[in-house]
This record gives sequence, structure tokens and C-alpha cells, in this order.
Amino acid sequence: MTTLSREQWESLFQNLTIEGRAFIDGQYCTAVSAETFESLSPVDGRHLANVASCDAADAERAVLAARRSFESGAWSGLAPAERKRVLIAFADLLQGNAEELALLETLDMGKPISDSLSIDVPGAANAIRWSAEAIDKVYDEVAPTPADQLGLVTREAVGVVAAIVPWNFPLMMACWKLGPALATGNSVILKPSEKSPLTAIRIAQLAIEAGIPAGVLNVLPGYGHTVGKALALHMDVDTLVFTGSTRIAKQLMIYAGESNMKRVWLEAGGKSPNIVFADAPDLQAAADAAACAIAFNQGEVCVAGSRLLVERSIKDRFLPMVIEALKAWKPGHSLDPTTRVGALVDGTQLDTVLGYVQAGAAEGATLVAGGKRVLEETGGVYVEPTIFDGVDNAMRIAREEIFGPVLSVIAFDTAEEAISIANDSPFGLAAAVWSSDLSKAHRTAKALRAGSVWVNQYDGGDMTAPFGGFKQSGNGRDKSLHAFDKYTELKATWIKL
Repeated sequence: MTTLSREQWESLFQNLTIEGRAFIDGQYCTAVSAETFESLSPVDGRHLANVASCDAADAERAVLAARRSFESGAWSGLAPAERKRVLIAFADLLQGNAEELALLETLDMGKPISDSLSIDVPGAANAIRWSAEAIDKVYDEVAPTPADQLGLVTREAVGVVAAIVPWNFPLMMACWKLGPALATGNSVILKPSEKSPLTAIRIAQLAIEAGIPAGVLNVLPGYGHTVGKALALHMDVDTLVFTGSTRIAKQLMIYAGESNMKRVWLEAGGKSPNIVFADAPDLQAAADAAACAIAFNQGEVCVAGSRLLVERSIKDRFLPMVIEALKAWKPGHSLDPTTRVGALVDGTQLDTVLGYVQAGAAEGATLVAGGKRVLEETGGVYVEPTIFDGVDNAMRIAREEIFGPVLSVIAFDTAEEAISIANDSPFGLAAAVWSSDLSKAHRTAKALRAGSVWVNQYDGGDMTAPFGGFKQSGNGRDKSLHAFDKYTELKATWIKL
């Protein structure tokens, strides 16, 4: 996809009207309290917008609107084929407004504009379109019954869905949830992260333009401890879906239990092992993938390949290849279309990442690449992709999710040891295996406790494959037809003939 120059993106920004208000029942509105918070770009520190700081009063308004729209049948009562038509129009509008949405995404979150334009916006549109196309092709069931009985197994929309999404892929993660939630007939309250709410706010108007009725999609910007908590505790929210940290995921489960025992589906953290055996089919490809797995999106990726497990017999040859490959991932201004590593999301995340760099050195790991803040003169928040060698799996940098471009290199001698190290983690989101031995690769993949395992590649898959984790990486799945399970109730109807 061709992109604009940095100067052209800057010109677009000068003519951009950024909406910061909440979206409830089909229209933009201020928070009930009239409170706002300032959105500053991590790219260069510029002011973007004053954003509505919603709280429990706004959650109440949004839930009422969502419940009213659901019960009216204006959306939930439509034929699946009609919902498909509207959602495809929504996906088309996302793609048709790609430059505006990409610019908002980059300015708000810091990622490179080329990624926002070629990955995030198309991925968001594709997620909506895929769910739309699927919904009128999913059949219910007829149970095998005696001749005088008829047993029907049907799926029904769960009702009101609250979706809390993260700041690292704000638009795409929202659409991973909006696609199946809306396709199955639910009404949704979308709560974006306070760190990157602008694209969520913008697409609410596009949903109305596409024909989604008022009240079916509401957007509440604000903080997790205010409006997020209010949604999680609300007695009239039927399902809560979340992507974010494991710590917050656990708290949301408590809130659900304290309220109406709402269904809670959680995609949480990761500390993904990337295992490279000595017989990897292409060591250069593995090195390039290892660099990408930690540097892409500034390492702010739940499936970041943050633990590189290398067979000891090749480590001295392989690690320099990774270090060299990482040189192609230099931080640059996020609006420069040639930039591959943009700004971290904010100063707080910068402090977190640099704190882990200090911790790694203090615990005895060897810093072999990166580790410093750069481009301070821009006013933005940039850090070099970083590699530590000599890491023990008990170190903090190997056990805790950093959510930044910090790679821990761990040596192993046998497949059994690699599997043991890989599984020695509270997380189980993703993993990768590199080997020319098909049997070894398959045995290793089968033994890894992770929701996604990639062989001779990193971060493979598309909308047809489910995404989610084992252990404290969460439950439920985004993407694929399996995602529909989160947004529907299964009903058995038994009829006497």
C-alpha cells in the first residue's frame, strides 16, 4: 500500500478534527460530570484532544441505551443476512476512511504510520467483514430424537456486551470483538483504553453511517477504575470481554462474581517462548523473525517473542545474527513512512521498560544490544530494541510481561529442557518452534502449553484461526467461528409432537 510522506501526514493532521466525546445512543455527548482528560501524542508530545472522562453515570446511560436497542429488536431482530449487509458497509467505511483512522491511531498510540495504514486499519475492516460474511452461514442443530419429539438447539444473542480493549492495537482489537458481537445481534458498549481512545470514538459515527441503529454501539472513553469498573459491576451487562493485563483480568472476574455473575472472557498477558533448534531450516529467517517478534509495534504486543530459547550448540553463531537483524529495527519518527519502530504509548510505559532494562542488568544478564531512550529531542517517547544474553528463566525479565522491546536469550541443550523452560511461566498465550525435523517440531508444539504455536515462522494465522491463551493468559477465543461462542447463549427446545 502506498503511503504519504511525513510532510503530507503532518498536513492531514492540521486539517483533522479530532472527536473526544463519548458516543451514547447514536450521538456524541460529554460525560455527565463534564470531566475530561488530555490526550497527548507520544510521537512528539503534541496536544490531540480533551477526551470525555466517563464514569458510572455514563455507564448507566450507555447500558440503558444498549438494553433498549437490544430489546427493541432493531438490530437483534434483523435477519442475519441483513446484519451482514450493514456490517459489510461498516467495514467498507473503515477502509474508506483508512488515512484518517491510521493517522489517529499513530498519533494516539505511537506506532509507525505505515503499520497503522497497512496492518491495523485493514485488519480491523477485515475482522468486521469476516464475521459479517460468516453469520448467515452458521447453522443451528436438530437433535436426534424419537419420532414423537423435536429437539432444537439454537444460538441466541447474549444481550448487552461490554468490551474493554487495550491500547496497543486499539482499532483492531476493538473490531475483533465488535465483529462477532454485532454479527450475532448483540448491543455493545466499547470501552477503549484511556491511553488510545480516539479511533474507537471515531468509528462509532461510521457505524451509524453504515446503518447500525442508535444504541447498538456505544463508546465510553475513560479510566479502568471508573467507567471500566462500573461496566464490570453493572447488573444489566450480560457479557464482559476484555483484552489487557492479567492483573486487570483477575479483577474483572471478581467484579463479575460480585454483581450478576456475567460471563467474562479474557485475553490477558503473555511471555511467549520462541524456540530455535540447531536444525532450524533457515537460521537467517529465524533470526529475522526473532528480531521482528520483539521489535514490531515497539514490543507492545501480547504475543511478543520476548523469550528467545536457542539450542546451545548454535547460540554463539545465532545470537550475532539476531543482533544484526535488529539493526533494521531502529526507532524513528512515527509519521515517517520508513519508520519500523515508533514511539512507546506514553512516558509511564517508557519508565516501565527502562526499569526492566535496569532490573535485567542488576540480576546478572548481559546487555548486548540497545537499552536506551532515544530521540528525546522530538518530544516523543522512543526506546531502542534491547537484547539480554545469559538470561535465567527465573529472572524478572524472563518471567514478567514487559510490553516493550526487550528480548531475553536463554540457552538450552535438549528438546525436553526447551519445553520445560518454555512452559515454566504463568502465561500460555503463544510460542514458536524452529526445526527441520517434522516429528520433533510436532512433538514440541504438542507439549507447549500455549493457545497458539507457530512452526518455522512467528505470529502466523488469520481470521480463520482462533486466538487466545492457556493458564493466566486467559480464556475464550477471538477470531474464527469459535469467537461467536462468547456472544451467544445455547438454548435447547424440546417439543412434544
